[in-house]
Amino acid sequence: MLALIGAIAIAGLLAAILSGRVSPIAALILVPLVAAAIAGQGSAIPGQMIAGIAKIAPVAGMFVFAILFFGIMTDVGLLAPLVTLTLRIVGESPPRIAVGTALLALLIHLDGSGAVCFLVTIPALRPLYERIGMDRRVLACTASMAAGVNFLPWTGPTLRASAALKVPVAELFRPMILVQLCGLAFVLAASWWLGKREERRLATMGPARRAAAGDPCHHDTAPPESGLRRPQLLAFNAALTLLAVGLMIAGVVEPVVVFMAATAIALVVNFPNAADQRARIDAHAHAALLMAGILFAAGAFTGIMTGSGMIGALAETTGRHVPPAIGGHLPVVVGVLAMPLSLVFDPDSFYFGVLPVIAHVAEQFGTPGVAVGRAALLGQMTTGFPISPLTPATFLVAGLSGIELGAHQRFAIPWLFAASLVMVAAALLLGALPL
Repeated sequence: MLALIGAIAIAGLLAAILSGRVSPIAALILVPLVAAAIAGQGSAIPGQMIAGIAKIAPVAGMFVFAILFFGIMTDVGLLAPLVTLTLRIVGESPPRIAVGTALLALLIHLDGSGAVCFLVTIPALRPLYERIGMDRRVLACTASMAAGVNFLPWTGPTLRASAALKVPVAELFRPMILVQLCGLAFVLAASWWLGKREERRLATMGPARRAAAGDPCHHDTAPPESGLRRPQLLAFNAALTLLAVGLMIAGVVEPVVVFMAATAIALVVNFPNAADQRARIDAHAHAALLMAGILFAAGAFTGIMTGSGMIGALAETTGRHVPPAIGGHLPVVVGVLAMPLSLVFDPDSFYFGVLPVIAHVAEQFGTPGVAVGRAALLGQMTTGFPISPLTPATFLVAGLSGIELGAHQRFAIPWLFAASLVMVAAALLLGALPL
């Protein structure tokens, strides 16, 4: 019963967000409340919500102060030289800009952190997209695809699969290298095609209409006033940004602490007057508050769904009810369903709850369990993580891009699913997965 209620709750949440009829905050709060009440959780619900919110609090704090920090850096003109340099390299060609976005995201994601990838890639390139008039959903989608196919031995899904199946990371990952390269080739081709489509769309518009209608789903943002520019502090602001990102990547200090300190330093140095500091905070407060609200609501959602046992029951039920007819083809089935399952299971529930059960079933049909693990890596919280409501990165990529969550999911899901299917096909052709 719990599994059924959990499945209906997750389906209801996705339907509410994707339809655009309910705001993500309302959906993330109301759907699990109703589900938990139907499941008879009663007085346990507040405690479950608090537990989920407490778990997400450091992440929410990091995102809020990261938005403030990168907003201030944009105001003072730090990213202007980067945009100018990028324009010199790729020109004003949307296909080249889209491919450049994917390559930059791929490079930044080598550390294995989706948050770092999006925090660096999107604020750096968003001004360029706005200047050209390109759809910011393309920015969010290309960055998501590049990060999604770039699963590495030190990323969360790979480490979880290795631990859950008790196999060495190298045994799990090595056969997937060529498969991953096929996925990256698809990402670059898809990015070029998206850019080409934007080029055709922009060609039908005049320069004035590009800025007004270039992105049908964006929040209106005025360009920074010239009085906010701090060219004399360019070197300092660049060093501060590199230091903040470097500390976050290195894991020396908690990310929320890094961005809190960096935001305070940026405000004091660039705007010594208290009134100017308040004005800069007010200018970016809307985006920061919206992000905080969504993340805390997401924390409440995962807290209720996990604490009530709905996610666990769903994982157990999924593993038990594998039809015998497909038992010998489980790696292919898992590979095809892995990306959509990111919308249903958080990474821990899937890799530590569902994956071992399915791997055990596969072994009973003569298929190595490690093959199921490889199949899972082709989508479960890899290509799936940038659009899953169960991961903070999804809200981050939408918020930093300035688009609605539902708009991002509707635009990106088909492309991310296609990337997953391309890798499944490549894995079958290259022998990484048994048919």
